[in-house]
Amino acid sequence: MSSKTLDVVLVRHGETEWSRTGRHTGRTDIALTELGRRQADQLAGMLAGRTFELAMSSPLIRARETYERAGISTDAEINSDLLEWDYGVYEGVSTPETQLEIPDWSVWTHPIIGGEAVDAVGDRADSVIGRVAEANGDVVLFAHGHFLRILAARWLGLPAEAGRHLALNTATVSTLGFERESHVIRRWNEGCHLRGIEATP
Repeated sequence: MSSKTLDVVLVRHGETEWSRTGRHTGRTDIALTELGRRQADQLAGMLAGRTFELAMSSPLIRARETYERAGISTDAEINSDLLEWDYGVYEGVSTPETQLEIPDWSVWTHPIIGGEAVDAVGDRADSVIGRVAEANGDVVLFAHGHFLRILAARWLGLPAEAGRHLALNTATVSTLGFERESHVIRRWNEGCHLRGIEATP
């Protein structure tokens, strides 16, 4: 298969307690909720019939369990470049809580004390895109909300910060691809019908 026709399928993990309540969840290895596990099971229907030359997953349990429950036949490579943004001192804290002290604060626009700059996350996304470029068939990635938004922005040749414009819910499937020579988004943020009360950070 030509590299100009392959699909790159992005799967955000199912619900966790922290995603449900809008807390920034970077490197904390938090498991799926019961709803999150049922969401991951339903992803199998959305991905049914798809074959992938390459599957990769973040090492964190919420991504790995989503992969395991989604019914992908390809063994997943565990790739630390797919880890979520390291939020430093903002780990486990919601945006509204931080804005009580810094009214205009956003993870996208302010320094991440003790964590990663947005461009550093973009560099990791570029590394994943480089790995994807080696594939000769469709690719599926199981990872995290902010990371996948940044990866999509970098796929389009945009700065990492442009990921702020690409909202992404838990337990969703998105597809990147090509239109002739251009990198494009084919589908975005398509999810199963099971929903929690998610507040995206």
